[in-house]
Amino acid sequence: MESGPAIFAGAAFTLFGAALLLWTTVRTLHGEPVAYGVGPRTAVAVTSLFGAVFLVLGVWCFGRL
Repeated sequence: MESGPAIFAGAAFTLFGAALLLWTTVRTLHGEPVAYGVGPRTAVAVTSLFGAVFLVLGVWCFGRL
């Protein structure tokens, strides 16, 4: 009964984290800004950190099944 919400949360967190990491990587490789008004290194570091956190959180949710 409780596995439904865990699967949904795990899928949402994992997909968002992976998409954020992919988007950050593509923007960085093309030399485009990741976030406007923020230093390039800071933007890459913060978005990579949050992408990794969401990815780990999604894996953790799947591990709770």
